[in-house]
Amino acid sequence: MNKGELINAVAKVVSSKKEAQAAVDCVLSEITGALEKNEAVQLVGFGTFKVNKRSAREGRNPQTGETMHIAEKMVPKFVPGKALKDAVNT
Repeated sequence: MNKGELINAVAKVVSSKKEAQAAVDCVLSEITGALEKNEAVQLVGFGTFKVNKRSAREGRNPQTGETMHIAEKMVPKFVPGKALKDAVNT
């Protein structure tokens, strides 16, 4: 399922496709905004979106084999909730 298909699914529940698009865009925007502020977003039964720090490390350029420094960075992470895990493993 892509974003357009998700909007169409939400449109079946709300009154119009325009409202569905606004709802989906709002949810994604709010999750992104919370992660930018380093806040976790917990959706009970679905899962948790959070930010993890990936430490700096030494890597290797696969083309040249040359060692290179990879800087520390923050990365988004999703941890599925129990209900989602159970739904997938039925």
